[in-house]
Amino acid sequence: MDSKQILEIAVKAASDKRAENLMALDMQGVSLITDYFLITDATSGRQVQAITDSVQEAAENAGITVKRIEGRDAARWVLIDLGDVMVHVFQTEERSHYNLEKLWSDAPLVDLTDWVEA
Repeated sequence: MDSKQILEIAVKAASDKRAENLMALDMQGVSLITDYFLITDATSGRQVQAITDSVQEAAENAGITVKRIEGRDAARWVLIDLGDVMVHVFQTEERSHYNLEKLWSDAPLVDLTDWVEA
C-alpha cells in the first residue's frame, strides 16, 4: 500500500468522526521523516480520542502498522505514527498554539475534497 492510500484511509476515518479543519501536507520534498502530515482538530478531548480510535481501527483493518500513538491520555494533541503518514489530532486551542501549518509552510497542500464527507 502506498503512502497516499494510507493518507486516504486516515482522512476518511477522521472525517467519519467529524474531525474539523482537515488538512494534509505533502512532506515528500520537505522532510525525510514522513511522506504526509494529516492535521485536524476537535472541540473536546473526547472527540480527539474518538478520532484517534477511528484512525487506529481503520489503519489496522487495512493492514497498516500503527507504529506509535502519543498523547492519547491527555487528548490535547495526539500523534498517530502510520510510518509514511503522521496524523496530528489536536484540540482546537492546541492546534492554533502549535500552528504546524505555518511551521511546515514549505510543504504543498494535498486536495482532500474527494475523501471528506461534506
